[in-house]
Amino acid sequence: FGLTEAAPVVAVNTAIHGRDGTVGRLLPAMRMKLEPVEGISDAGQLWLDGPNLMMGYMTSDRPGELQPLTGWHDTGDIVAVDREGFITIRGRAKRFAKIAGEMVSLGAVEMLVQSLWPEERHAAVAVPDKRRGERIVLVTTADDANPDELRKFGKQAGAAELMVPNDIIKVEEIPVLGSGKTDYVSTRKLAIDRLGLGVAA
Repeated sequence: FGLTEAAPVVAVNTAIHGRDGTVGRLLPAMRMKLEPVEGISDAGQLWLDGPNLMMGYMTSDRPGELQPLTGWHDTGDIVAVDREGFITIRGRAKRFAKIAGEMVSLGAVEMLVQSLWPEERHAAVAVPDKRRGERIVLVTTADDANPDELRKFGKQAGAAELMVPNDIIKVEEIPVLGSGKTDYVSTRKLAIDRLGLGVAA
């Protein structure tokens, strides 16, 4: 597990010390802390400190001027850490939906859907919901995708009900960035427009 700001390795599994399903343990001389996240009781937002963190950012609006890091660095990742220090990634802080006070990983939703319709592309996004704060919408290229089949599959897989989207939007292509990764900003706007929810926040 790594990030650009940490040059880039943060945690590793080794042949002697490894644990399936985790990204390993923190490198020597690095420190971490978990900040509480409302709605998540068994994980937190990962902050890092250590000698391999970069000095700062160079930004286009202030060319030639270093914007230094100050203290701990917020990775934006939601992780769980066991008693032996093995780190499990739960998702990105921005990739969670807050539904009636509960935090639901949109990445986990996508993994569930991908297991059901593995030949297609899928993106889960959170949109406003007057009653529960947010709700999850699935944008997919699967022509035969339907909520009933997804709910049945989710129940069989042991997924929480909150993880199963009731709204499914079918598209020919999922919006992507120049890197080839899913463009979640455009996908969320598409979902909000299709559902008639107004301007994306």
